[in-house]
Amino acid sequence: MTGCLVAALAGCGWLGADTQDPLPGKRISVLEREVRLSPAVTGNPGDIRLPPPVPNDDWPMAGGYANHAMHHMALGDAPEEIWRRDVGAGSGSRNALLAEPVIGGGRVYTIDAEAEVRAYDLATGDLIWRRDLPNRDEDEDDGYLLGGGLAYGDDGRLYATTGFAKVIAMDAATGEEIWREDVGVPVRAAPTLNSGRVFVVTMDNHTIALAAQDGRKLWTHAGSPEVASLLGAPAPAVDQGTVIVAYSSGELFALRVETGAVLWQDSVTMVRRTDAAGNLRDIRGRPVMAGPRVYVVGHSGLMTAIDLATGERIWQAELGGVEQPWIAGRFLFVVTADADLAAVSAETGRVLWVTPLQRWDDPEDKEGPITWTGPMLASDRLVVPGSNGEILAVSPYDGRVLGYVDAPDGVTLPPVLAQDTLLILTDGGDLIAYR
Repeated sequence: MTGCLVAALAGCGWLGADTQDPLPGKRISVLEREVRLSPAVTGNPGDIRLPPPVPNDDWPMAGGYANHAMHHMALGDAPEEIWRRDVGAGSGSRNALLAEPVIGGGRVYTIDAEAEVRAYDLATGDLIWRRDLPNRDEDEDDGYLLGGGLAYGDDGRLYATTGFAKVIAMDAATGEEIWREDVGVPVRAAPTLNSGRVFVVTMDNHTIALAAQDGRKLWTHAGSPEVASLLGAPAPAVDQGTVIVAYSSGELFALRVETGAVLWQDSVTMVRRTDAAGNLRDIRGRPVMAGPRVYVVGHSGLMTAIDLATGERIWQAELGGVEQPWIAGRFLFVVTADADLAAVSAETGRVLWVTPLQRWDDPEDKEGPITWTGPMLASDRLVVPGSNGEILAVSPYDGRVLGYVDAPDGVTLPPVLAQDTLLILTDGGDLIAYR
């Protein structure tokens, strides 16, 4: 571990001079139910040993790369804020920011709550170009703009999915539109790129593969429809010739990249919670593909590890959430639906440590619910932003809160990192770069 990590509680700020030490006392998650997640082991949480951090050059898609496995990335000991930019419309009563930034070719790309795309220089934050995606003469009203995301391709193109049922390819250097394809149904998930294809998931649980060259529809897969679902949707994971798609019905499918043929399917649901929201079968967190396994967290209270080749479940744990789990070596880190941050063995599914995070602005009256996103593992620190405007640094080895900084607004999108630059996009539309 770095010297800054060891000294964090003594005031060595991992996000610069404004870092605050943890508040006195123990963080307590005030739950509606008495049932809590607890470690499966006692004493030493399993001698968590992580691979060394390595530099990361790009963050081209939601979740990093197509398989969503970013492992242990390098970040400087004491990054400081180097620039801050307004990316456009933030979350409001009708629309919401649902897409994290992507990074490629030395540029940062964002899409705001009204489907305007902007490109910034990663080093300086200078605006390079901006493009308003909707055709105001044809699209009915702004209420259909909600959703979508971005992906940067090796072909020098930027691909956007939208809440007005269009997938759009642009020149990443200039923003000039190359093609636009109507997929018929709004898209809440960011696209995933692989093998010359653009994979998108629509609101009605269809996966569509488009040719990256010209937008031609290559194949379509249909899951079961679901009336009620959470806001947003996970981007597909792609690796080893297989597409893993998760639907709001709780269904999980493995499809062939070339044809869309089903290799296997599963249902990651466990409807045992008593609250109405807990009965939603949605899979909101992105699946993670690492080696021969797929890791998935469902909202209803189940986390699973699945054999990629056969679809056989290797283990399952009673742990639910809406955020993508983070894998590094033989360990997973996940934020649960009950505001717990947990370390889980990727081999067995055993919970190794649990850190309760603050769940309410007013714990006594249970008012002002707080949601947490991430985590991201960067140089021996788990970065965990919250909707209350706090960005926590947590030890991946034992779950200790090492410090935090205050963002200017709440944060509900996960952080991204490339070229030793950490980016945070707030709900108000502020993009903050730390280096």
